[in-house]
Amino acid sequence: MLPAETTHSTLIGYLLWIFGFTGSHRFYFGKPVSGTVYFFTLGLLGIGWLIDLFLIPGMRRQADFRFQRGPIDYTVAWILLTFLGLLGVHRMYLGKWMTGILYLLTCGLLGLGYLYDYWTLNEQVTLVNAG
Repeated sequence: MLPAETTHSTLIGYLLWIFGFTGSHRFYFGKPVSGTVYFFTLGLLGIGWLIDLFLIPGMRRQADFRFQRGPIDYTVAWILLTFLGLLGVHRMYLGKWMTGILYLLTCGLLGLGYLYDYWTLNEQVTLVNAG
C-alpha cells in the first residue's frame, strides 16, 4: 500500500520503464519533453533508458512534490489514458464528460487529442484535484 502523500507509484514507474525507450515512464512522472525525446531517440539510444533505472525513485518524489493529491488517482488516469484513451474513458474519469464523449465519437479527435493528453494528463488531474 502506498503512503497517503504519494501521487505516483514507483512500481508503475518501473513497469513503464520496461517500455522506457518509448518515454512512457517519463510521461507518467510529468516529464513530457524528455518523454518525447526518448520516444524519438529510443531512450537516447538505450543509454538514457538504462540511467533512468536509477532515477525513477527521484522522479517519483519530484512528481509527488509537484502534483496535487486528491480524489482522482493519477495511476488510474494514466492506465485509462494508455489503454482506453482513444475512447475518452480517462476524460470521463476526470469528470470531463463532454470531451470524453467527443473522444469516443472521433477516436480521440483522430489521435491528436490522445497525444495532447499524454503531454497534459498530470496537469489535468492536478486541476481537478485542486478544484
